[in-house]
Amino acid sequence: MLNLILFGPPGSGKGTQAAKLVEKYNLLHISTGDLFRYEIGNQTALGMEAKSYMDKGQLVPDSVTIGMLKNKVLDNPEVNGYIFDGFPRTIAQSEALDELLDELGQPITSLIALEVEEEEIVQRLLERGKSSGRPDDADEEVIRKRISVYLAQTTPVYEYYQNHGKSVSIKGMGSIEEIFAALCIEIDRHL
Repeated sequence: MLNLILFGPPGSGKGTQAAKLVEKYNLLHISTGDLFRYEIGNQTALGMEAKSYMDKGQLVPDSVTIGMLKNKVLDNPEVNGYIFDGFPRTIAQSEALDELLDELGQPITSLIALEVEEEEIVQRLLERGKSSGRPDDADEEVIRKRISVYLAQTTPVYEYYQNHGKSVSIKGMGSIEEIFAALCIEIDRHL
């Protein structure tokens, strides 16, 4: 099993690269945002529990998110592994994910961080904002705040997996093909 955590700030190209990795390695891309929308939209027990917290403006407990992740993993036994996108964001979530995957005998292979300079991210998101319709992609102040939050939240997670010998950074600047090639070199080391 190839279980990857794909890290990178908003606009770093995670979604673009994840789609290419899914195709090449037969992996399942698990985005927590998509997972929440699916579970809530299908009114599953976990989805309704998550919605009850969200409706009150509260954070969804990690146990609910881990439950959703577990269901997604168990529902897709035919894949060669998973790309986790947007999770974990904290040390507690990292420990919970590790516990779940260890229980399934499928530990995290690697956390791969796409490193992109802040000014490049700002320009990418402002450009994306022209067509995405997302207001958070059209306001430079909001973009810089998102980058700041990403750095504050994810640095400890990167270090957590680095302490387990599993974190690596990849240059996230250049062409889509150049970045993909660098990702593949790193992933192929684990095959």
